[in-house]
Amino acid sequence: MLPIVLPVNQFDHFYRGGDRIGALRHGPGGPQRPEEWIGSTTARFGQAPQGLSTLPDGRLLVSAIEADPQAWLGADHVNRYGASTELLVKLLDLDQRLPVHLHPNRAFARAHLGLAHGKTEAWYVLDAPPGAEVGVGFAETTVLGQVEAWVADRDSDALLGALRRRPVRPGDAMLVPAGLPHSVGAGVFVLELQEPTDLSILLEWQGFAVDGAKDGHLDLGFPTALQALDLAAVSPGDLDRLVLPREEIERAGLASVLPPAAQGYFRAHRVDTSAGPVSLAAGFAIVLVLDGRGILASPGGSLEVARGDVVLVPHACGDYSLHGQAKHAAHAPDALVAVVCRPPAPDALVAEMTEAPGELA
Repeated sequence: MLPIVLPVNQFDHFYRGGDRIGALRHGPGGPQRPEEWIGSTTARFGQAPQGLSTLPDGRLLVSAIEADPQAWLGADHVNRYGASTELLVKLLDLDQRLPVHLHPNRAFARAHLGLAHGKTEAWYVLDAPPGAEVGVGFAETTVLGQVEAWVADRDSDALLGALRRRPVRPGDAMLVPAGLPHSVGAGVFVLELQEPTDLSILLEWQGFAVDGAKDGHLDLGFPTALQALDLAAVSPGDLDRLVLPREEIERAGLASVLPPAAQGYFRAHRVDTSAGPVSLAAGFAIVLVLDGRGILASPGGSLEVARGDVVLVPHACGDYSLHGQAKHAAHAPDALVAVVCRPPAPDALVAEMTEAPGELA
């Protein structure tokens, strides 16, 4: 098997954005297509097959993997996780603030939806205006009745004001455990890794093109859906443990872009070839090229890649490497910068981070 360059998988959503996805991925852009689902075997909640990635030959990626899971994912992965890729990768380009919302954890998803995964997620910030902020978790311990009242009263100001806020910069990364209410400010552009579900519970929706009263509670009703909410206070120190600053990420070679607590859910590494080629072990991977141009070399052959390309790497490709390439033959190689997104390792320890309120790590 050879690496595969994926076409764009961008679609309409209820909030504004998408032009930076279009600029990076060479179309189509916004104004109401703020998400691209990359290498996706996950359909949108209640809207299948939307969200599923299509291979250049017209097959759905999920169908191709189900037909030969060991070739795509490797025997060790299949023995541990079955034919699930265990991750969903997205680009989110926010021209509009995300509404305050949350995602259920695995225990809630199993009990109420019959699903094996919740939706712990992580953000790697690609672009953000000066002063951009996210809100993650409640700054003070909150009672469920108060949240129910805010939702019923459509009190967006109270919900936003209750969140613990933190500035974000391009190059920073943050893990967001399931259960924590959160919002992301307008102007932020992120690469998101998450568990392979589309499970969101809206706490507000005023000013957004969505009927939250109808579609904001996973068809469970708010009295049940809000049981997924982590009501515990989140301190600045709690957020520190969930953030990996860009100073620890941006260097030559291979660097993790996620804090250690993410490893049981998914992995992501930044590749920078400025000091020479970077090698990666065999395994299913989604490679997004952020800057430069170069070569992805595998035993089966070499593939030219450039900024904006997304390359799907099946396990059967074997070990592979990324090399920078000069625009002109007489020049030294330029640095190629990419993010390699991968499932958790087959021997990863998975501990649900929000089985008990406030347990963030």
